[in-house]
Amino acid sequence: MAAVTNFTCSASSFLVRCCSMKENHRDQLSSNSSIRMNGSFRSPIKVESLSQTAEVAPTTLVESGQRQNIPTKKQLVDPYRQGLIVEGGVGYRQTVVIRSYEVGADKTATLESILNLLQETALNHVWMSGLLGDGFGATHGMMRNNLIWVVSRMQVLIDYYPIWGEVLEIDTWVGASGKNGMRRDWLIRSKATGRIFARATSTWVMMNSKTRRLSKMPEEVRDELTPWFIQKQAIKEDALEKILKLDKEAKYMNSNLKPKRSDLDMNQHVNNVKYLRWMLETIPEQILESHQLSEIILEYRRECGSSDIVESLCEPEEDEIVLNSMLEPNLFNGLSLVSSDIINGGGVLSYFEQRPIKYTHLLQAKGIKQNEEMVRGKTTWKRKFTA
Repeated sequence: MAAVTNFTCSASSFLVRCCSMKENHRDQLSSNSSIRMNGSFRSPIKVESLSQTAEVAPTTLVESGQRQNIPTKKQLVDPYRQGLIVEGGVGYRQTVVIRSYEVGADKTATLESILNLLQETALNHVWMSGLLGDGFGATHGMMRNNLIWVVSRMQVLIDYYPIWGEVLEIDTWVGASGKNGMRRDWLIRSKATGRIFARATSTWVMMNSKTRRLSKMPEEVRDELTPWFIQKQAIKEDALEKILKLDKEAKYMNSNLKPKRSDLDMNQHVNNVKYLRWMLETIPEQILESHQLSEIILEYRRECGSSDIVESLCEPEEDEIVLNSMLEPNLFNGLSLVSSDIINGGGVLSYFEQRPIKYTHLLQAKGIKQNEEMVRGKTTWKRKFTA
């Protein structure tokens, strides 16, 4: 089952420090029967209790370099990740908290943070299935055939952005997509109220890790995945909207973008979140200040490697152009085409302000002879709510 990267950390280094502290301060701990904390006396915490906690969830290093044994059998509950298997034994649900480093200046979760949560829950779903090999979300059959997952299309709809400290439930599940692909969907909601914050869907195909070419799904991999497929959609699948290819005449452009080493995932190509950042850098600053992204569609055409130089193009649809032309001074007489009083009085400005603004995007690799498409995209922006 498909998944993308995220970071995990363990408490092993902390435990080592604690053991060292015990040796260095044995006399002090034995001679003091209590410690004053916040005006009251409490017994000191024994270091041995930390060791006992570590024994409950061992994270031992093995010769293969793994920090924790990958489950070989299906798990129903994972208390350490706050996850459990749902949907009749094939879906996955995880409880997460929006942390301080996942929000922006307005104290709401950033789009990058939401995408990272989608990636993490997808990988945890594969972890609990018992199908995970030692690759990046790849099953045992995929590993034997040198196959990895690559995303071909992703769509995210955001109704509301969760705030700092909000507790969320994220559901994810998989289904078939054609003969050789797989669909993965997500649903993000408030754990307290059940309010839906966001929905997402994606399509995944397999690529040979050595030839870097797309591959058909081997029968042994199909046999692994099919029992996990369900017919359920987070976003109703209508006719796919065609995203037009932009050219050098695009209104906004950002050139000479270079991926950093930290942008690469375990499959040695640029992480999906980085593509999003490159696209958003071309959105006008006034739109970023007054609007929030409510939908994004990404169509992946080519992977981005560490040596590629990327160009980001962006073209607004007619609403932004019409609104700007109304308010910008006419080049010939210094007056706007329509008086702002007339616009506001007639509700014309309010009409355009309330309508979503859409942009078409293109990321391409700059080549010596021709540019190669990497990702086509479309974003929709709605005006932010004001208190």
